[in-house]
Amino acid sequence: MRAVQIHFLIIRATTTLAFTVAVLISTVSAQPTGPRSDGNQTLPTPSATQTDERYRIGPGDVLDIRIFNRPQLSRDAVRVEGAGVIRMPLIEGEIMAACKTEGELAKEIASRYLKFYKNPQVDVFIKEYHAREVALIGAVTDQGRYQLSRRMRLLELLTYAKGPSDKAGETVNIVRGSRPDICDAKSQSADDLGGFISLRLNDTLRGDEKANPYVQAGDIVTIPEAAQVYVVGNVYSPKPLPMKEPISVSQAIAMAGGPLRDSKTDKVRIVRQTAGSSVRSEIYVNLGAIARKQANDVMLQANDIVEVPESTGKSIIRSLLGAVTPSVSQLPVRVIP
Repeated sequence: MRAVQIHFLIIRATTTLAFTVAVLISTVSAQPTGPRSDGNQTLPTPSATQTDERYRIGPGDVLDIRIFNRPQLSRDAVRVEGAGVIRMPLIEGEIMAACKTEGELAKEIASRYLKFYKNPQVDVFIKEYHAREVALIGAVTDQGRYQLSRRMRLLELLTYAKGPSDKAGETVNIVRGSRPDICDAKSQSADDLGGFISLRLNDTLRGDEKANPYVQAGDIVTIPEAAQVYVVGNVYSPKPLPMKEPISVSQAIAMAGGPLRDSKTDKVRIVRQTAGSSVRSEIYVNLGAIARKQANDVMLQANDIVEVPESTGKSIIRSLLGAVTPSVSQLPVRVIP
């Protein structure tokens, strides 16, 4: 029995050793090599291939700086100046804070205080993130300015804003000015330059990489509202409908809850105004004929007004035209500091 156990241990040790050697061989063979100046081959260090995603302090950020047992030197709400510098008591000149992490800046401040104190302990905390601020406006649930504490893609930003609103159109636009991020100026790629970027909103929401870029400091992200058509008259829910995709007259009426029982469905009226002019035209359709495939289901255009009349033929379109037009006085007022 003891011989069997010894034999098992030998097999297990041999197997473990063989597995370890195989892993080492595969690891070494998988690593790319590069020539040294002396002609030998060497392996790159992991830090050479890894991207540092830590937040770098930038102009406008607000810092809390704590120095242990030195409350007279500690500072609250230190704002990083436009040039990326801060000032601290007893230290001559400016301290470059921009492009450093919290830990790196703490070490820099501690080294400056070695002239006055032995082994000073310094902690730096970012209180407010302003260096990477973007604005999100338009047809989104939560419009506002968003302070980013790390790199973020467009889809994730929209998630924090609770997504597009019901009025959102088909595109999402990014207005990008000159990049103010002084830390990443050398790493700009072609799509990081200033300008106007227009993307398909559905592609962004699907996570398509080409339609989901990283947002950058100073970006203004806008989701325009979709063009609308208006369904009024004798339907269950008269309302404007966003044209996120082509809509026919029968679809629009169905989206408004459908016609009421006493509706005159054989003479539904479409009021269409030619773009750029005050000329209006009227188109009459028969819903029953459309349902029987005896007539074409007319495709609606932006700003069309679909009126479903009562069976008496009484028109109520004039009284409802004002109700579907948003009033400027009802829009919210926000103060920009």
